[in-house]
Amino acid sequence: MKVLVAVKRVVDFNVKIRVKSDGTGVETGNVKMSMNPFDEIAVEEGVRMREAGTANELIAVSMGPRQCQETIRTALAMGVDRGILVETDAELEPLTVAKLLKAITGKESPDLVILGKQAIDDDCNQTGQMLAALLGWGQGTFASGIEFGDGKVTVTREIDGGLETVALTLPAVVTADLRLNEPRYASLPNIMKAKKKPIDTMTPEDLGVDAAPRLKTLKVEEPQDREAGTMVETVAELVDKLRNEAKVI
Repeated sequence: MKVLVAVKRVVDFNVKIRVKSDGTGVETGNVKMSMNPFDEIAVEEGVRMREAGTANELIAVSMGPRQCQETIRTALAMGVDRGILVETDAELEPLTVAKLLKAITGKESPDLVILGKQAIDDDCNQTGQMLAALLGWGQGTFASGIEFGDGKVTVTREIDGGLETVALTLPAVVTADLRLNEPRYASLPNIMKAKKKPIDTMTPEDLGVDAAPRLKTLKVEEPQDREAGTMVETVAELVDKLRNEAKVI
């Protein structure tokens, strides 16, 4: 089985986000970038599938500027076989990413596509669902458990009321949730080996996809500072403040 896993380059989750002075976006210059944490989970699940013999080839795909090769190299060091970079300086939106993934899926013919459920920079949580709709494949989103058998994949997914289990006929699209697994750290030997693994580079034009943005960001602002709370002496005083000041009861 061939598995395709999508990885995104984002501002590292440990970095405090700073808004640009002109309000056009967030500051990314001289800022540590890394793989989206949910995509790390997707990569780890693919690597485990290959180690278990369920998958025989694992391909990582990233889209964006040339620096996204670093993100692909991280995936290769974790155990991915080869990488594909769709190089573009355009600001890619979820629908565009889904169209690009559809085009790559047409070239590679994978049996399963795994993505992180969302990226921590835009929090859109749309790409996996859009890809499944474009391909006409079954989808298992927010996966916390994945099992294979008889040409199907069984996905345990997290929903508001608890857990739901769905059975999908392959090929299918799965998006990884936080509790699916714990990603491994790439060892130094594997990091060195990853430098020799192949990365194919192409452009949106090569795939026949228009990457021009459909949305325009008008302004980006810092959230307002929260006001300090106050201490109350009695329950009666708390109720009085909730009724007369906060007006929530």
